[in-house]
Formats: sequence, C-alpha cells, structure tokens
Amino acid sequence: MSVAASNTNMRVPAGFRNLLEGLAREVLREQPTNIVAFAAQHFQRLLEQREAGGVDPVAWGAMLEDDHRTWPPSQ
Repeated sequence: MSVAASNTNMRVPAGFRNLLEGLAREVLREQPTNIVAFAAQHFQRLLEQREAGGVDPVAWGAMLEDDHRTWPPSQ
C-alpha cells in the first residue's frame, strides 16, 4: 500500500510536545507494565485537574514552548 505524497505541511499542535514529554517522564519513572492503560490514567488525571479549575497542561506546555522559541529575548 502506498501513500501519495503531499505538499501539506503538518505541524505539531502547541503544547503537544510538552504533554508527551510529561507522559514519557512518568512512564520512565513508574515503569508500568501496561503503558497504554497508564497513559489513559495519566491523561484522565490531567483532564480532571483541568476541569477542576487547575492548570491546563496543554496551555501550560504551549506557553513553555513559546518561551523556549523566543529565548533569549530580543533586545
């Protein structure tokens, strides 16, 4: 099966990289036997935190990524 080439330029959504890095850190720290179930629980906890009025991990990650892209600040 082949996939036609496209001129479409795909981008990773803002905050996604930070979100996945957080998951990767937790997987490495916890060493779960079922990574898919662990990831589902991890993202459920983040969703519950966001809905409870806490920090939105995607918005936070996007902010961190923006800060990283603009560092050092221009003078």
